[in-house]
Amino acid sequence: MNASLAEVLSVALLVAVLACAVIRPWGWPEAVVAIPAAGVVVATGAISWDHAAAEASRLGPVIGFLAAVLVLAQLCDDEGLFHACGAWMARTAAGRPRRLLVQVFVVASLITAVLSLDATVVLLTPVVFATAARLGARPKPHVYACTHLSNTASLLLPVSNLTNLLAFAASGVSFTRFAALMALPWLVAIGAEYAVIRRFFATDLAAGARAPRAAEPREVPVFALAIVVCTLAGFVLTSALGINPAWAAAAGAVVLVGRALAQRRTTPSTIVRAAAVPFLAFVLALGIVVRTVVDNGLAGALGHLIPSGTSLPALLALAALAAVLANVINNLPAILVLLPLTAPTGSGAVLAVLLGVNIGPNLTYAGSLATLLWRRIVRQHDTDVQLGEFTRLGLLAVPPALGLAVVALWASLHMIGG
Repeated sequence: MNASLAEVLSVALLVAVLACAVIRPWGWPEAVVAIPAAGVVVATGAISWDHAAAEASRLGPVIGFLAAVLVLAQLCDDEGLFHACGAWMARTAAGRPRRLLVQVFVVASLITAVLSLDATVVLLTPVVFATAARLGARPKPHVYACTHLSNTASLLLPVSNLTNLLAFAASGVSFTRFAALMALPWLVAIGAEYAVIRRFFATDLAAGARAPRAAEPREVPVFALAIVVCTLAGFVLTSALGINPAWAAAAGAVVLVGRALAQRRTTPSTIVRAAAVPFLAFVLALGIVVRTVVDNGLAGALGHLIPSGTSLPALLALAALAAVLANVINNLPAILVLLPLTAPTGSGAVLAVLLGVNIGPNLTYAGSLATLLWRRIVRQHDTDVQLGEFTRLGLLAVPPALGLAVVALWASLHMIGG
């Protein structure tokens, strides 16, 4: 195919795929447009078979990892882990909204880091709504914390976000080194988010609440919690042995699946739905379409904007570029575009890009698919999210969180080494 025509076709298809993912006309899954688009770019020669196969091969382990983590999170919810967290928050908040906000930050940050941002958006947000209602507290500060932390708190571990899995594969660092380098940026970014959200929603937090009514304490699902801990240990062990950590995630999921099936608390079809197969197909198809855009000119255009080296100004520029691109084309395509351009510079550049695509999406609805999903969940609870309010909060929270996180990453690179 003519190079100019291939460029126009690939860009048009990428726009169509992203528009469908954001708008979801008639409730269609994201894959409905993405899969045919991937087929078109391959069939027309806009991308070679070799490059399409290489992209599919690169994304295959990442997609398998994501499927295992999604199943693990859903089964933890079935075991009662998230409702136990809600009971703990209601009990320890003792009718004080500011303390509840602290509890939400702690729980959402840990759940996002360990079980991925999807668990926070899909499974924790409804629990936070119920907890706020039980206390008579205004839900808005706590619910907004869920969406901001689903992005910002997903910096810590490779399993926390699909973007992390992609960056982890490109960075060449071990699981433990990834976590060590991102620990300080993770803490700093969460701290910045807390300071901004507490100030932004000061009136709601000052409105007061009531102490929770006496209720039977919810039993902590010890077995599920033990499996999560063992799975995390498995991530560290497999990484040290040079084995794909997806095997550890799969092992944890298999144990919980086996237990749930044996106790007749789930069915094979429910497990398949938990794996979100249409979304996994969307990720694969989107990767091929983005690779087509990169092959047909985008790499050259962005190459002039990529700073060289890993100095603090260079890392700040990379993170800012990634944040802007995430809000323009969504964070998943953004990292797929930027990783091939930054990976040769080293792990520091890759992690700076990751900061941009994880923190930056808090600025707009379209920045990440998780935010769009959160918006639908909020509307299901008869709570309206105003675009102006969301954007104002993002403008106040994103610059300090991103800037401080980049400085923390730069410090970590110098203390630990990239």
